[in-house]
Parts: sequence; structure tokens; C-alpha cells
Amino acid sequence: MQSPFYFIVKPREGKRYNNTKEIGGIDLIVNTSEEDFRFSNREADVVELPIGYKGPIKVGDKLLVHHNVFKFYNDMKGRRKSGKSFFKEDIFLIDDEQFYMFHNGTEWQAHDRYCFVKPIKPEESFIYKPIEEEPLMGIMVYPNEYLMSKGIKAGDKVCFKPDSEYEFIVDDEKLYRIYDHQITIKL
Repeated sequence: MQSPFYFIVKPREGKRYNNTKEIGGIDLIVNTSEEDFRFSNREADVVELPIGYKGPIKVGDKLLVHHNVFKFYNDMKGRRKSGKSFFKEDIFLIDDEQFYMFHNGTEWQAHDRYCFVKPIKPEESFIYKPIEEEPLMGIMVYPNEYLMSKGIKAGDKVCFKPDSEYEFIVDDEKLYRIYDHQITIKL
């Protein structure tokens, strides 16, 4: 089965939500709300590619997807429903704007217009900063092809526009997904 336009995916580990955490050998449920986007599964396995697709993604690769892909919703009458990406059972159809990065079995690679930046600790200053992260600044971890063509590479310190950060946990590390045009400066 192939779609003319969509990637066919399954949720990673067969789960729509990542709302448990192992602590001392016991699985603890850390959130019971299906509405909280932070606990929806954001990793998908590619089952099938679109017809005629010629890009770098292959069947079996892992995708980092939008938080709404696997979520449940409640309709006007309170009935539990799946989102627009749901096809049947644990099969979902997503277009190329619903995922941001792919893992080819070896490494993560940014997709299309997206890049991933790691936030940094506050820089030393004479002024007290009661913050955990330096605002609008970070280390480029996964640049896309466009940014690499402009000389930005992994490890570069960059600045980005306000309100452009979209938080992900990738390999147990907090990263921000940012559009490439929202990167403003390479420091």
C-alpha cells in the first residue's frame, strides 16, 4: 500500500503517548491528560514512502513528527476521536510538513526548512539573570542543507528570532526546532 502524497507511518514503540517514566524499576504515569501536547509521542517509523518519492528517507527510518499526529481529541459531544492523520489501527498518513527531522539508522538529519538548536546556560554578566537558559541564543546541533550552504554548521553558536522555538526532546536532550529563516546571527 502506497499513497500518492503521504508518508505512511506508525507510532514508535506502538504508543501514541509517552506519559510514563521509569523510576527505580517502576513505570510511573506522569500525566493522564490526552490534551497535553508535551506527552504525545513525536517519533514515528516509516512504513511506506509516497509514490515516486526520490528523497533521502527510506522505509524503516525514524521521523520526528508534529505533536498532533498521534493525539486523541474530544469532539463537541465529548467522544474520543483521532486527528486528521489517522488512517486505521496504528497507521497514519503524514505529509512532508508534519515532520521535521529523520534518523537514517546512523544519524539525525534536519528536513526541509527546519534546524535544531540546543539552548545554552546563561552567559556570565554583571547583571543578575534569574533564568535557566540564555534567551534567543543556542548551539546549532542539526542544521539543514540551506544553512550549511550559508556556512552554518553543527557546533556554531547562533541567535534566533523571538517566539520561534518549538521544544523537542531528541536522544534525551532538549532541542528547539526552528525554521532556517529565523536564525539571525552566527556568533
